[in-house]
Amino acid sequence: MNQIDRPETFDTEALRRKISEIRTRAPGEDAPSEHPTSLNPLARRVAAQFGVETYSPAMIIGLLRLFEFAALFTIGYAIVAFSVVPQLSQWLGYSALLIVGSGLAVGFIQASDSYQVPMLRSAMRAIPRVLLAWSASFAAVALTYLLFRGMAGLHSIWAEVWFAGGAVFLVLERFFIAYSIRRWSRNGIMERRAVIVGGGQPAKDLIRNIEMQSDNDIRICGIFDDRDERRSPHIIAGYPKLGTIPELVEFARLTRVDILIIALPLTAEKRILELLKKLWVLPADIRIAAHAGNLRFRPRSYSHIGKVAMLDVFDKPIADWDSVAKRAFDLFFSLVALALLWPVFIGAAIAVKATSKGPIIFKQKRHGFNNEIIEVYKFRSMYSDMSDPSARNAVTKGDPRVTPVGRFLRKSSIDELPQIFNVLKGELSLVGPRPHAAAAQTADRVYSDVVEGYFARHRVKPGVTGWAQINGWRGEIDSDDKIKFRTAYDLHYIENWSLWFDLKILFLTPIRLLNTENAY
Repeated sequence: MNQIDRPETFDTEALRRKISEIRTRAPGEDAPSEHPTSLNPLARRVAAQFGVETYSPAMIIGLLRLFEFAALFTIGYAIVAFSVVPQLSQWLGYSALLIVGSGLAVGFIQASDSYQVPMLRSAMRAIPRVLLAWSASFAAVALTYLLFRGMAGLHSIWAEVWFAGGAVFLVLERFFIAYSIRRWSRNGIMERRAVIVGGGQPAKDLIRNIEMQSDNDIRICGIFDDRDERRSPHIIAGYPKLGTIPELVEFARLTRVDILIIALPLTAEKRILELLKKLWVLPADIRIAAHAGNLRFRPRSYSHIGKVAMLDVFDKPIADWDSVAKRAFDLFFSLVALALLWPVFIGAAIAVKATSKGPIIFKQKRHGFNNEIIEVYKFRSMYSDMSDPSARNAVTKGDPRVTPVGRFLRKSSIDELPQIFNVLKGELSLVGPRPHAAAAQTADRVYSDVVEGYFARHRVKPGVTGWAQINGWRGEIDSDDKIKFRTAYDLHYIENWSLWFDLKILFLTPIRLLNTENAY
């Protein structure tokens, strides 16, 4: 693809600035309603087919790196143990060489592009590069060994056996991986699910270009377009048009869509921005196809599906290995919290049961990840015959529905502690936007009618605590401004997420909870 610094007829920086404004719109601006749109029967059937999670190539490739490192180290460790039988003082030297050699092997294999999906699909193409990388890493280890073996008192017979054993393992493993990836691709286990946004000839050309890439991992689920059949036929390149753009938002909440590809000319700036205002709330990568026309960009401006150029607009937040790290964070600190706070759990349960009739735990339906409805656990703080499971009527100061014990539990946020079990189940995260009740509202309007992009909060799992809460936006929501600013803080958290950010919020939460001004 020929490249020039910048197209003469299209201002990409202006487009990027306008796209950024979509996410940073002032919290005081009202928005159109975001009520779900009913899907037609065909779209529902297709959504049901893609409701199961897949394994992204990034995750599988990461696991493969870890597996190859561990396998090469284990092979070397076993050879040393059985052929050398080293003394205890020598184990440190052997282990260091094995770690360095295995790490270098993975690094050299990565540098040779042998962890790319096309290479993983074809063992015959990958094996020469893999063996060359293994040889280079072994040569580095051998040189280190020759320089230091006299000082460390290490033997040499194990090294040749490790090289041969590692080479045999890598060859056999690459044949197995190639077979497995082809099988996973056919079965839909390892794929990225894409929806084409926009129809007509641009969508047809895009689909043909994607299908020509034999090594891509894209599964096209369907097409969504607002235009009528004259400009956007019902069947395009063999794929059905499943509905309009509002229907796409609902479709993406019922299924697991990884990437939305806008098949419109980049010069259709106004229409692209209108689409992005509706689509950015979804937990998916959003790309604009840049395969057509004479527009060319610098390499850092776009990504590729096979050889098809895509202009990156939005990325799914907390994806792939970030999601694994966050889940490990949640599990570790949830178990620590249970170990430290079990007396508080028992005391609260006894107090609730002894002072009012009804169950100890109150369950409430709330919005979870991707707008799914989940049941969130709390210690019951209201009289059973006066409870409000829908939370349509917010708790106010001096609310007669709240029990005396419940008032203390709510002010101290102890009533929220059972949500740790939601975290262990994977429905919540320890840190994230707080989950609101499904029917919650301010005055006579539901939150999504008040705040533009409100459902963008649900691009990540909701949390037991969050950035908005430790900044004072907790408790009663009795005005439009409160939900607008709370949403603004939630979106800031999503855009700037890191494990350090989570850790900061988690450790600040007990301190900030001392301020009980808005907690009733």
